[in-house]
Amino acid sequence: MPLEYSITYTAQNTYEEWVHEAHWQFLIIPQQNSSQEFIGIDFKNSINAANEYSTNGYGFQTIRVHPKQRFKEISFEATFRLVKKEVNPFDFELEEESEKGYKKLQELNFKVDFEAFLSATHFTRVPDKNRNIFRFDEKKSIFENLQSLNEWTFIHIYFKTDVTDVETTLDEIIEKRHGVCQDFTHLFCALARQNGVPARYVSGYLHQGNGYFGDSQMHAWAEAYIPNVGWIGFDPTNNLLANTNHIKVAHGRDYNDCSPLRGVVYTSGKNKTVHSVKVLGQQQQQ
Repeated sequence: MPLEYSITYTAQNTYEEWVHEAHWQFLIIPQQNSSQEFIGIDFKNSINAANEYSTNGYGFQTIRVHPKQRFKEISFEATFRLVKKEVNPFDFELEEESEKGYKKLQELNFKVDFEAFLSATHFTRVPDKNRNIFRFDEKKSIFENLQSLNEWTFIHIYFKTDVTDVETTLDEIIEKRHGVCQDFTHLFCALARQNGVPARYVSGYLHQGNGYFGDSQMHAWAEAYIPNVGWIGFDPTNNLLANTNHIKVAHGRDYNDCSPLRGVVYTSGKNKTVHSVKVLGQQQQQ
């Protein structure tokens, strides 16, 4: 049965000195796709600055805000309502001969087509000393190996907030073994790519009513490409496949491509930004 979700995203920015000019881009609008359908969207800010909608390089919708007046405080609130079809994450067929999939991963044309999601980035670069931390077993299918990687990442890192930030890299994650969904996802993507499987970072929202791990902000998970199957979502923070409770916003190479808020602010002194996300879901009446 379809679920109707209500999502509220808020951000409060406070500045020590006057802000004379600012440019923000929000990447927080749920993607319209085969399982997600919009009912409504409302986006407002506390100083009534105009909103502009645009599309980023990966084809996802963004909201741009450029205030015309100076300020020391500004808050944003976005409310999204959408219907999501019930998702069976195992609704696909695997090849009987897994060797064909591994051969596909080695083809030059395949590597060229998926180069963006096979290459290491600043946040998905595995330190040399950890190059063999997880290796695929080619006696198993690619999907089975990805399931094992999902579980391995879930076990290797302990979910803990306030011990990492958006600048934390894999060397620290692997060594300290604590982090949040962003860190789990970077590690999963890095190791999938190292084993020749395209993987992309996904940002979105998670309905946590079923006791999933997550924090009060946006969630992150991964999508890995299996030859002749397509992109499959893996949530290593919770050791499961992405399902009805995962509401996708965008994907990219790593967090940098999917940051929910980025901008340039012309001011001096200290500043503080606080984000929060609330996701409510209920069965839609037929």
